[in-house]
Amino acid sequence: LMFFGIFLCLDAFLYVFTLLPLRVFLAMFRFITLPCYGLRDRRLLQPAQVCDMLKGVILVICYFMMHYVDYSMMYHLIRGQSVIKLYIIYNMLEVADRLISSFGQDILDALYWTATEPKERKRAHIGVIPHFFMAVFYVFLHAILIMVQATTLNVAFNSHNKSLLTIMMSNNFVEIKGSVFKKFEKNNLFQMSNSDIKERFTNYVLLLIVCLRNMEQFSWNPDHFWVLFPDVCMVVASEIAVDIVKHAFITKFNDITADVYSEYRASLAFDLVSSRQKNAYTDYSDSVSRRMGFIPLPLAVLLIRVVTSSIKVQGVLAYVCVVLFYCGLISLKVLNSIVLLGKSCQYVKEAKMEEKLFNPVLTATPGKPAGKQQGTFKSTQGISTDENGSTSVTNQPVHQKENMPSLLVTSNSDQFLTTPDGEEKDISQDSSELKHRSAKKDLLEIDRFTICGNRID
Repeated sequence: LMFFGIFLCLDAFLYVFTLLPLRVFLAMFRFITLPCYGLRDRRLLQPAQVCDMLKGVILVICYFMMHYVDYSMMYHLIRGQSVIKLYIIYNMLEVADRLISSFGQDILDALYWTATEPKERKRAHIGVIPHFFMAVFYVFLHAILIMVQATTLNVAFNSHNKSLLTIMMSNNFVEIKGSVFKKFEKNNLFQMSNSDIKERFTNYVLLLIVCLRNMEQFSWNPDHFWVLFPDVCMVVASEIAVDIVKHAFITKFNDITADVYSEYRASLAFDLVSSRQKNAYTDYSDSVSRRMGFIPLPLAVLLIRVVTSSIKVQGVLAYVCVVLFYCGLISLKVLNSIVLLGKSCQYVKEAKMEEKLFNPVLTATPGKPAGKQQGTFKSTQGISTDENGSTSVTNQPVHQKENMPSLLVTSNSDQFLTTPDGEEKDISQDSSELKHRSAKKDLLEIDRFTICGNRID
């Protein structure tokens, strides 16, 4: 699950550097050549192209805003603080990162929603402006927060006695104390697993930034990299060890079998496969962002800022190397996407979830009448369409007339991934297989109800 999730995050992260510039270029080309085609579809740009343009503009604006943040001054300011104060600051940054990520996803969803809603709603043209500025402010603030995290980690690497690095690594073991002795259900464990995947991938990028800054200071001497390498391995090994111990004891104390992680992996694979359908709205990176809380835009802004300030491109040969490197990134992105898609189809088939891609079944939710369930089904399973049939803000196409009978189907279980402990003790051995199947079905309910930012007509 961890390997699969990290490669999902990597694919969503590479999308910002590889396919997003190409999609922005195609959207600009359509906008320029629009008089040649006329306004027959009453749209200047398709909804997916509008969101691509917004992402590109946000990246460019935040990149230029980051030039006003002095990395060297921040480094020396943090280096002058005491060890205990830096330890407290790093803990506060981790909490702030999780909170801002959750709030930032809502901001970006609101921006995409107001930018692509039908023209009949006049507030779309007014609401997109404040939402755009809020999104720019969020990406810039989040990028600065990640920069402070990377700077603190860099100070820990360069400290003489390595005391700060040791304290920061011991902070991972404090995480075991805060989570092992709590009551966990399967859906809570799913959220924790996604958070751990996102945190580990972010730490890898932070370590990359630290290595880039240190190598720049030593004129890219390869000998200095081998000085940093043991510390990098120590940080990664401690993170992996803490996650293994934490999940092992959580599953032990809550009587959760290890097979549940294959269900979690199938759920992530279902997100990927469902967003690859013919009428999918955009790249599945949005689904990964909503599921794991991983938002690649701030991290991409910071990495671009660090790379451009650390590496100077001069001469024709250097630009040729940049073009070749970009082609290599595109090749890596395409190869990673092909492997992930093939593995995802395999996991979905093993979990017997493929029928849900085309025959979704709505289950009853507590406290909601049937009329509201229909609206929820339409908002989560497909993209709302305007009068011309152009798609807008979700992953899967809507076939309302074909799926109308399935709206009346209800389920006896209102739970998602768990059953009460008392029921588990009373269930006989004969019904264990039926319960295992119902758990997988309930996993699909989480697939539907946790994806946010979708359109409700």
